[in-house]
Amino acid sequence: MKRRCKWCGSDPLYVAYHDDEWGVPVHDDRCLFEMLALEGAQAGLSWLTILKKREGYRKAFHSFDYEKIAEYSQRDIKRLLADSGIVRNRLKIESVIKNARGVLAIKEEFGSLDSFLWRYADGAPRQNAWKSMADLPARTEQSDTMSKDLKRRGFNFVGPTICYSFMQAVGMVNDHTTDCFRYREIEAAQQL
Repeated sequence: MKRRCKWCGSDPLYVAYHDDEWGVPVHDDRCLFEMLALEGAQAGLSWLTILKKREGYRKAFHSFDYEKIAEYSQRDIKRLLADSGIVRNRLKIESVIKNARGVLAIKEEFGSLDSFLWRYADGAPRQNAWKSMADLPARTEQSDTMSKDLKRRGFNFVGPTICYSFMQAVGMVNDHTTDCFRYREIEAAQQL
């Protein structure tokens, strides 16, 4: 039996997310926006709740096409508030729209969301070496800076803890514990 990070438990959806996605470097703008939106939606909830609603989010938010989302109106907000496939929290819904508009401004200035966000990891994943989940930080200097910069640009639901969870999810840091089978796989992939 493979050893995994203890946080993923045994739920098949959680295990698949852990084994296939978490900690794998992401450089696609749409995928980065999706993860930032989902991390914000997760605030105050379990990540498993959001994973179970992920397809609902993709359907409701045009597969996280930030250009389309940036044009959403009050009519769209009303539609989203009635959609049981997502977390129906007005502030979280409005933040996805506001953040989509922020992505457009970032792309204009930096060329891509990818180039803007990966600056906080100096362009390459950080290989941590945590022995247990208790060793993992909830936030770092880099996530604090990312949070401040995003908030300054008008983003919402991007606090330092959310930003660090985002950094872990999109592979800016390898935070699999050293006894997890994915730790070495992700580390090795970065050396190719």
